[in-house]
Amino acid sequence: MFIGCHLSIARGYYRMGQDALSIGANVFQFFTRNPRGSQAKAIQPKDVEALLNLAKENDFGPMVAHAPYTLNPASVEPKISSLAREILRDDFQRLSLTPEAFYNLHPGCHLGRGSEAGMASTMELLNAIYPEDASTMILLETMAGKGTEIGRRFEELAHMLSQFKFPERMGVCFDTCHVHDAGYDLVNDLEGVLHEFDQVVGLNRIKAIHLNDSLNPKASHKDRHAKLGEGRMGLDALIRVISHPKLAGRPIILETPNDLSGYAKEIQLIKQTLSLDTGK
Repeated sequence: MFIGCHLSIARGYYRMGQDALSIGANVFQFFTRNPRGSQAKAIQPKDVEALLNLAKENDFGPMVAHAPYTLNPASVEPKISSLAREILRDDFQRLSLTPEAFYNLHPGCHLGRGSEAGMASTMELLNAIYPEDASTMILLETMAGKGTEIGRRFEELAHMLSQFKFPERMGVCFDTCHVHDAGYDLVNDLEGVLHEFDQVVGLNRIKAIHLNDSLNPKASHKDRHAKLGEGRMGLDALIRVISHPKLAGRPIILETPNDLSGYAKEIQLIKQTLSLDTGK
């Protein structure tokens, strides 16, 4: 199992790998740049190379690079759209140094134009910016449906996936808090939710999992993460998700409100719980 958490890139690529190892992780996620802005630090190729060697030596799973929250590919407002284009172009260039990394992306907000118009704008931009020789796989994240977010319904994800010019290079990041807050009953009907996702999108399109509890009840559309077992979903429901055989092998990323020591405790909790469940 590949399990890890969100780490800060501020100290560099190699230090992220060291931080992951220090808390018992074998995979991690990082923002490509300031999550609330657009600025990005210059990349040191030797730093990236050191991380890639460390990851290979320790059998890491694929890293997950996360686009900044300020990126709204669904907007047609000139300033916002121009910023999205600039960030995407730069991020794909940066990710060429880590070709096996996923690029996790919030599909965007339609800002009152309607989900169909928003999805069309997102896919038009991605198709225009994505380099033909790129190997990076884009992951559209399942969203909670806060405000005018697109990607709340499985049908919206399926539609956007069908519009990408390189379908083999686009998948889905399945966020447990978001799916719960969007209205899908992961707690009481996991089999039903996975069956619906498979029928609408295809379970093979899930490439990574964000493992988060939720502070809010199902269908709240709030998107407020909680520590494992301290929210409305509960630890048992979350363990059932990541231990489901149809989701095996995907990297699992914690985005719970934690520091490194908190993430270490949650990773250990998951490992101990899964060991008990399997009798190992």
